[in-house]
Amino acid sequence: MSETVLATHGLWAAYGATPILQGVEMTINRGEIVGVIGRNGAGKTTLMRCLIGLIRATRGSIAFQGRDITALTADARAREGIGYIPQGRDVFPQMTVEENLEVGRLIGGPDARKLPDLVYNYFPRLKERRRQIAGTMSGGEQQQLAIGRALIGNPALILLDEPSEGVQPSIVQLICEALKSIRSEIGTTIVFVEQNLDTILAIAERCYVMEKGRIAATLSQGEIDAEHVRAQLLI
Repeated sequence: MSETVLATHGLWAAYGATPILQGVEMTINRGEIVGVIGRNGAGKTTLMRCLIGLIRATRGSIAFQGRDITALTADARAREGIGYIPQGRDVFPQMTVEENLEVGRLIGGPDARKLPDLVYNYFPRLKERRRQIAGTMSGGEQQQLAIGRALIGNPALILLDEPSEGVQPSIVQLICEALKSIRSEIGTTIVFVEQNLDTILAIAERCYVMEKGRIAATLSQGEIDAEHVRAQLLI
C-alpha cells in the first residue's frame, strides 16, 4: 500500500475577496513525480503557493506525511521537509553559488546532505561555478541552483513551479534527467507545475488537470501522451 506524502481536502484560497482555489482534492504518494497542468489562469501557481504556505488556505486542509500543516508558516513547512522552487527561480542574486546552497543546508538542519556528495553530482555545472555570483548566471544555471538549494535541505517533497520557463531545451533535458535520478536514487517526491509539453511527457507519471481552481481530471501514466496533454494546455 502506497504511503501518502501530501493530501489536500476541500482546499480553498483567495486573493483578497476573489476565490482562486475552490475545493482542491489531491493525493500524492511517496516517490511519485506528479504534474499539475491546465490552461493559464487555472490556479496552478496559487496551488503551489498555498501548499508551501505563502498563501493562506481559507477553507479545507493540507496534510504532509500524516500531519495537518494547514496553519503552519512557509518556513515551518520548509523545516518539516518541503522544498519549494517558485516560478522565476528566486535565487539570491548577490550571493555566490556556494552561499545560496548554504542557505538550503541551514534550512535542512543537521540532516542536510553534503554538497559534493549530492547537489554537485546532479548538477556538475554548479561545482564549476561555485564561486560565481548567482545573478550573473544563465537562466538554466539559476534553475539548477534553485533546485540544488531546495534539495540540499533534505526535503521529502519538492514543489516546482514551471521548471522549464526561460531555460534552453538542452538544459531542460538535463534538469529532467536530474529530477528522475533524484526520485529514483533518493526517493524524493516531486510535484511540478508545467506548460511545456516535452517536460510533462519526459517526467510526469500522472497529472492533475486544473480548471477554474479545481481538479477537473486526473491523467494516469497511460494517458500521458501528446494528444491528451496538449488538449489540457490549449489557451
